Amino acid sequence: MTPDPTAGAPGFDRHMLEALVCPVTHTTLHYDAARQELVSRAAGLAFPIRDGIPIMLVGEARQIKAD
Repeated sequence: MTPDPTAGAPGFDRHMLEALVCPVTHTTLHYDAARQELVSRAAGLAFPIRDGIPIMLVGEARQIKAD
């Protein structure tokens, strides 16, 4: 059985992740449990999760470097 990557996030529902997309590119988001962020690799942005709620505002997102 594969471990659930969202298991440590208080109040964060994995089904919500499946429904959310990047507000800029409309592509899939990836959950970063260590940073409590939803990452859009296509846009190069990381959206914070605060108190289990994803903040999907571009102004609140952190820019990330593409690898």
